[in-house]
Amino acid sequence: MQLAELLKDWPCSVTGGSIRTIITGVEDYAQAVQPGDIFIVRKGKKTSGSRFVKEALARGAVAIVAEESISLPIIDKDIPFVWVPNTALFLSYVSAKLAAFPAEALTVIAITGTNGKTTVSHFVSQLLSALQKKVAVIGTVGFFINGEKQQTAYEQLTTLQAKELHPILKQCVRNGVTHVVLEASSMGLQQHRLDHCDIDCGVFLNLSEDHLDDHGGLDAYKRAKKRLADLSKKLVINGDDNFCRSVGIYDKKKSCSFGFDHHNDLHIQIISESVGKTVLCLQTSASEHIVEIPFVGKYHVQNAVAALMAIWRLGIPMEDIVEHMWSLRLPEGRLEKIDNPLGIDVYVDYAHTAEALQAVLQTFDRSKTIYLVFSCGGNRDKAKRFAMGAVASKYADIIYLTTDNPRDEDPIVINESIIAGFTEQQYYEIYLDRKQAIHQALAKATKGDIVLVAGKGHEQTQQIKNQKLPFSDQQCIKEYFANLIIDDAE
Repeated sequence: MQLAELLKDWPCSVTGGSIRTIITGVEDYAQAVQPGDIFIVRKGKKTSGSRFVKEALARGAVAIVAEESISLPIIDKDIPFVWVPNTALFLSYVSAKLAAFPAEALTVIAITGTNGKTTVSHFVSQLLSALQKKVAVIGTVGFFINGEKQQTAYEQLTTLQAKELHPILKQCVRNGVTHVVLEASSMGLQQHRLDHCDIDCGVFLNLSEDHLDDHGGLDAYKRAKKRLADLSKKLVINGDDNFCRSVGIYDKKKSCSFGFDHHNDLHIQIISESVGKTVLCLQTSASEHIVEIPFVGKYHVQNAVAALMAIWRLGIPMEDIVEHMWSLRLPEGRLEKIDNPLGIDVYVDYAHTAEALQAVLQTFDRSKTIYLVFSCGGNRDKAKRFAMGAVASKYADIIYLTTDNPRDEDPIVINESIIAGFTEQQYYEIYLDRKQAIHQALAKATKGDIVLVAGKGHEQTQQIKNQKLPFSDQQCIKEYFANLIIDDAE
């Protein structure tokens, strides 16, 4: 595509080079530039992309784009230099245009919320698959088509960068996918990663204090989340959540709410709960449905209903959707049960906020002894540590504090902040080696007890200082039981 065609209808000014220069790709990371790429100069947290212009040119960049406020090194006069008001927004636009705006050929559902994005996105996929749709999920745990994980070379982010997202969407179109479900993180929304992705339905699940350091406060976090409302044609909101309800009030015409309160467009009533089963009554102004789901707890109910609502808003009759609700299954690292020979109920979950941890712990039988292994991440969201400690102390009998991506922060300091939220009588132990903490909990637990290893879920690494070291909670647990079997055999 010629540079002139790429810049058509976009506010910019061009100096040097030729507007007939052929552009074959877009990149904002100099080391990844391929010959024919247009290089976007971005301002980072610690440095400016202007430092890498010469490297990008050496690797074959054929044009440079920057914001007016960025000073650039002297470059070859035969290279076009393009000024745009906002490079993040331009990156989103160019990525979509080079891929021929693939989202326009797809039905796209985007899901945001502090907790539950991954679970709801996979629930939506499972229901659509049961309805004979070919559906892709792009999010925290990877890229899936009809439940099968696809291999990509991209860095795993909750919301992919636009330069990665649109080529994947183009691949989906080529593969006959009709529906795509995206996780829309606050950072992804703030950084314009979804701005030129045609979104048919946006889903708002909840909002609690998380990622506040990244955004500079709660108000900025809320503004980032609200951007999904502007980008979506229709909205599904959790009407029981104050923030989500404010989004619905802001745009009543395209909003539809669900929740346990009677004011919602779809009212949820729990009829009964038993082991691994909840029976619901779902009521709208026009219909009533009795639905069974294979989970217990208010949190799982809300996630399942959010998925149902998203599909209903696409025009699929509710009676066609509800018959498949019993087949829902949680994705990897979400209340994932690890089988073992000792009869211990061992679970791995991604819960890393107070609300998510409480939601998981509330699903367990309180008559059983609950062992909890967890900590908090370093260098961010320090305010949530006390709250997570309070939740842990309320629901768990024995707590093993450890590490969870401590980064540059002292894990002892992190855990002291958590301990401050404990009740005085709470029993706990600290093992800064996460493997040791998990193994200690498993060693103390007996048949019928519950062990929850929380915080990392699907993650395969542990970040300590600037190193990402291989670590999997699931693998750690399986190794413990495998070693027990070996010892018994010997």
